[in-house]
Amino acid sequence: MTPRLVGAAVVVAAAGAVVLARRRRPRSAPGTGAASAPRSGWLAVTVARDVDDVLPAGRTPGPLARFGDAVELEARIAPGDKGTELRARFRPGASRAAAAGDRDRGRLRAALRETKQLIEVGEVLRVDPVPHGRRTATPTGALVELATARSNEEGTL
Repeated sequence: MTPRLVGAAVVVAAAGAVVLARRRRPRSAPGTGAASAPRSGWLAVTVARDVDDVLPAGRTPGPLARFGDAVELEARIAPGDKGTELRARFRPGASRAAAAGDRDRGRLRAALRETKQLIEVGEVLRVDPVPHGRRTATPTGALVELATARSNEEGTL
């Protein structure tokens, strides 16, 4: 076997091991969120704007509006007077909250990040993995694409 083929086999085996380990990990009960989630269920971002700019006239910002009444929002002065802390969580009594698992929590987290970007910058910043042309598909390239696609929901790579 060539060194290149051995390297590709090692990468594929490592990726398979990661997927298998994630599937074997016990899931939290529906509605409780991830094991590392705070008990209150609140997710928060700090926005470098005043409270009035974050929730003008009590209106829900764009990306968070798609959750409708299933999400509870709160805006308050951030610690150290560093802007506004925008917090969101699924309402305990909402029908969607009963089924809110890790995937819905990830979508809420992504919506919070998009809202922060819209308020601060005016647009949602995107990673453009292919500046031009077409890239040859490789095992490592597929792993990078997968990680990039999920990074906005999970928070870290």
